[in-house]
Amino acid sequence: MRIHWPRRVFAQVLTAQVTLTTGVMVLATGLFLAPLSSQLDDQAMRRALAIAQTAAADPDLARELTATVPDPRGPVQADAERIRRATGALYIVVMDPHGVRWSHTNPAEIGQHVSTDPSRTLAGQEVRQIDTGTLGRSARAKVPLRDGRGRIVGAVSVGIAYDSVRGRLMGTIPTVLRYAGAALAVGVLAAVVLSRRLRRRTHGVAFADISALLDEREAMLHSIREGVVAFDSRGRIRLVNDEAGRLLGIGAGAAGRALDEVLPPGRTTEVLAGRVDGADLLAVCGGRVLIANRVPTRDGGAVVTLRDRTELELLGRELDSTQGLLDALRAQDHEHANQLHTLRGLLELGRYATAVEFVTEVTSAHRASAEQIAERVHDPLLSALLVGKAAIAAERGVSLRIAPATLLPDAVVDPRDLVTVLGNLIDNALDATAGHRREAPFVEVELRAERTTAVLRVADNGPGVPPERRERVFAEGWSTKAAHPGTAGGAPVRGRGIGLALVRRLAERYGGMARVTARAGGGAVFTVVLPEALAPHGAAPDGPGERPAAPARGQHGHEERRPTVSGEPR
Repeated sequence: MRIHWPRRVFAQVLTAQVTLTTGVMVLATGLFLAPLSSQLDDQAMRRALAIAQTAAADPDLARELTATVPDPRGPVQADAERIRRATGALYIVVMDPHGVRWSHTNPAEIGQHVSTDPSRTLAGQEVRQIDTGTLGRSARAKVPLRDGRGRIVGAVSVGIAYDSVRGRLMGTIPTVLRYAGAALAVGVLAAVVLSRRLRRRTHGVAFADISALLDEREAMLHSIREGVVAFDSRGRIRLVNDEAGRLLGIGAGAAGRALDEVLPPGRTTEVLAGRVDGADLLAVCGGRVLIANRVPTRDGGAVVTLRDRTELELLGRELDSTQGLLDALRAQDHEHANQLHTLRGLLELGRYATAVEFVTEVTSAHRASAEQIAERVHDPLLSALLVGKAAIAAERGVSLRIAPATLLPDAVVDPRDLVTVLGNLIDNALDATAGHRREAPFVEVELRAERTTAVLRVADNGPGVPPERRERVFAEGWSTKAAHPGTAGGAPVRGRGIGLALVRRLAERYGGMARVTARAGGGAVFTVVLPEALAPHGAAPDGPGERPAAPARGQHGHEERRPTVSGEPR
């Protein structure tokens, strides 16, 4: 008949637990009873030896053995029987050096030779053994009998009935079985409780269903386009899906390790570790803008989900930049309309010479500003950025100056990186100066080449950055721009605090640095140093936005895409 194995998880566990518990108890009982018999034999022989040693230590027994003859009514027989009755031994036999009995439980055996060889004992050795004699099988011990001068004058043999040893063994078995049965009952009860709990936790599904669910879970986690990182109660990484590995630059080998071992210190690590409270927290990792949410689990761990908002941030900042250009064009349209009205008035008044002079002055001013930028900054993307930012600054009532030391004649390896850095720094400076009521607000830009190193410096005469905030302004999610309603001023503001963080990350990826200092006379000076950002003299990049060298790699060695993000306020 075929035995049907239960399909439910709890039934399988219950059956396995009961079978295992029964087997363990049977094995334990057998292992306990197997050595018990030999232990009882050893105890009986030790008892016989103790009785024999006690009898042999009686000096009267040795003196009576040498002074009398074997007699059932003699003193040796009387002393031996007295000791036997007091100790409960089966027999006590006293023999002379020739092996002749002087005492015995059966008086008829007195004067007869012993049934076992006494030579070892008469030679001075103590003997313990299980043997068969005239009274049957017994646990016996033999010790030499010495007189007052230490000479061996005989031997004492003591026997313990073997039936009493066996009786003790048989009497122990019911108690052992009772304990074994109690232990088996406790084990079965524990198995039932465990199975019931397991049934509640697994909802009664089968092992095959659990395996299928795990396979589906793995497939789902590694196929979704959202990063998932799971932590255990001790903060070690339990799971990293493919998207999280790509966003954070870590691999499957991170499982089982602490977060601080696989990610460098920074806001990303702080957010993932739960040391920053809040929902939809911003973090920048390897040039990517991430949105993180952390949810604790019942076992004390947590699950963190990561969404890549880099493309969305790019589109948003491009939209902001486009809106700024539209505002600048709108302002220029008003300015040009006013200039055309002036020119029309001059023509209607017949002041042709003044009209020509006015047109020449206006066109020369714009041409001179653009030509000045193009002469100092040879890269077309950077010079176009400066021209556009100058128009935006004019619309906002801020003067954008080009520092006299500005000179960037060499070819830029990747102009997009410099556009990202310079655009963010100028926009932050414009926000600071335009929102600060000060006479003649200005922003000064300086671009210098030191061999293959590009040095960018943007100064303004705004309110400046206090010393205690000069590091925090580069942290992800931190913004000094006025907070929205419901948030504290100067606290992390959702959707802000990304631009300067990207600037620092990009500078660190080049092996350079980004810092902010105070400007003499008030304001702030942002300085960014980008080593190897310029091509060697005489060399040219492969194309717009391409590097001739190996692609830049992030902090974990993975190739990264550098987003061109500008317009993020400080």
